[in-house]
Amino acid sequence: MTKLLKKMNLKYIKNLLTACVFIVLLKGGTVQAQPEQIIDQVAAVIGTKILLKSEVETQYQQVLSQGVDNNDELKCRILDQLLVNKLLLNQAILDSVEVTDAQVDNELDRRIGYMVNQIGSEAKLEEYYEKSILEIRDEFKPLIKEQLLMQAMQSTVTQNVTVSPADVKEFYNSISEDSLPFINAEIDYAQIVINVPVSAEEKKNVKDKLEIYKQRVANGEDFATLAILYSQDGSSRNGGELGFVNRGDLVPEFEAAAFKLRKNEVSEIVETKFGFHIIQLIERRGEQINVRHILLKPTFAASDINKTFAKADSLYQQILKDSLSFSDAAQRFSNDGDSRYNGGNVVNQKTGTTRFEADEVDPTVFFQLEKMNISEVSIPIQSLSAEGNTAFRILLLKARTTPHKANLSTDYQRIQQATLTEKENKILLDWVKKKKRTTFVQISDDFKTCKSLEHWFIKD
Repeated sequence: MTKLLKKMNLKYIKNLLTACVFIVLLKGGTVQAQPEQIIDQVAAVIGTKILLKSEVETQYQQVLSQGVDNNDELKCRILDQLLVNKLLLNQAILDSVEVTDAQVDNELDRRIGYMVNQIGSEAKLEEYYEKSILEIRDEFKPLIKEQLLMQAMQSTVTQNVTVSPADVKEFYNSISEDSLPFINAEIDYAQIVINVPVSAEEKKNVKDKLEIYKQRVANGEDFATLAILYSQDGSSRNGGELGFVNRGDLVPEFEAAAFKLRKNEVSEIVETKFGFHIIQLIERRGEQINVRHILLKPTFAASDINKTFAKADSLYQQILKDSLSFSDAAQRFSNDGDSRYNGGNVVNQKTGTTRFEADEVDPTVFFQLEKMNISEVSIPIQSLSAEGNTAFRILLLKARTTPHKANLSTDYQRIQQATLTEKENKILLDWVKKKKRTTFVQISDDFKTCKSLEHWFIKD
């Protein structure tokens, strides 16, 4: 692993070691076996906090599951990070840092909801743990609270850290040529999306079908079975069940209807940008719900498709003649909410940048962009909108890079983030160095030979 990659991954490794509270290992969408239980012993004491060997072993197994290479110092480095975490927790308590019960409950709900989605159902999760959901919550709630306290303390330590262009340049120049990471080919593009409208006749057709399904449920048929048979959403394989989600996670129209329901009640027909739904409430816990739904997507008449193409082509011609800029056309006419007010520029949700690798772009879009020159605007192409409905896109290829070593001109955002992570890490290490002078630290003799722990034995 190169020097730069190590620096770029500091935050990821740090978050990995602090965020994995649950013993369950989630990888590839499945729940892995728990590591073999060991007789617990004390690995270290820091301030008033005890660090157990089982904590080190759990994190060790989780890091290995992420594909990190094993070596003699891996457990030592994990213990080093856990000691930092305990120091943060100890200081958070001394400084009376507060985390509310609502914050803890929301985070616990989010994580359990994610685990339920991964393993398939609450029943499977309960079977895996051999405990009820309530018992699982009670067991992990103190751990979640501790983690949130650590995160709050760390945010306090690094909250004022910023980087300037000069900092980014200095960081980049400190990296040897051989240590620069290799960046895959990427593209940067903008788009105008014009959706094909749904005819009144087709809306009525879809609503009539949903009314029939709703009546069948009222007559005693199982909602989940009907979802499997008729729903056009990916959740159909699970009987339309979405799993627990928080308020704010769903599109507004769907959420407003879902939160009004009583248990097992079926909603009126709800229209969203994805299509038309009926919803059944399975369970509600405060600001979190689990529902199942049936989604029907409308079809589009050939005449409406042709009219939409004509509208998109008219915009395309105006852009070519410079009578309308691409940015203005996107803001005035595009139906894509994510890019419309950004001049049509498409943002990669995984990285937060406007750069995409080939496999991160819709194949239809990438096939068109691959044939284009920089600054070229495409004719309207028929594709699917982000919601899966028929639409036409006008594309603008803004930039294309070939595979290359990281450099400031094309990879500034990446290097800026790496610089910020490096600076935050240095601030945190300086804070640790200062705090450990006045904090009791005792580490088990089993780890006394660890080179990465030597700084804990020196009160410098």
